[in-house]
Amino acid sequence: MEAVTSKAERTRQLIIEQSAQLFNQKGYAGTSMQDIMAATGLTKGGIYGHFESKEEIMQEAFDHAAGIIVQLIADKIARQEKASEKLATILSFYRTYLQSPPIAGGCPVLNTAVEADDTHPLLRAKVIQVLNRLHKSVANIVKLGINTGEFRADANAERFAILFVSMVEGGIMVSKAYGDARYLHTVLQQLEHMIADNLMK
Repeated sequence: MEAVTSKAERTRQLIIEQSAQLFNQKGYAGTSMQDIMAATGLTKGGIYGHFESKEEIMQEAFDHAAGIIVQLIADKIARQEKASEKLATILSFYRTYLQSPPIAGGCPVLNTAVEADDTHPLLRAKVIQVLNRLHKSVANIVKLGINTGEFRADANAERFAILFVSMVEGGIMVSKAYGDARYLHTVLQQLEHMIADNLMK
């Protein structure tokens, strides 16, 4: 019985992983069940034996894709002690983001935010949850820097977090549109200056 359950779990995970890449590259509207069937090697019945609808696959695929990004960033942050090093490691993560994205197709948070804006309220809510986590993570790093005396006492953690996340996501979007990484790299350089000028003592 355990082997059957394990096989079912592996199949379900395969569907999620393959669908995450498809959705991130082709969009939710642009990805058909035929695409998912071709990517997984499963029949439509085989897929619907694990999911009730394409909408359910879509939501779990986003959780999977966004979870990879969030976990990668969290792991890198955890290895650093100083607040400035934590922010620097996030910027470093995004420097190679376009050349070797963790998920094919670019940033799943950005891609999904654009597509789900007016069409998928549940998916949009999931995007907001991830953005809230990113904002909170950056704000907490700034607060850590203030508390340890590394950053200025009058630094506005929430405002900086909004600028940080918005600029990075915007830089990714413009670079993807132009097919040119320098737009994102310009944003990352500007954020380095902001850390030095607005946060550091």
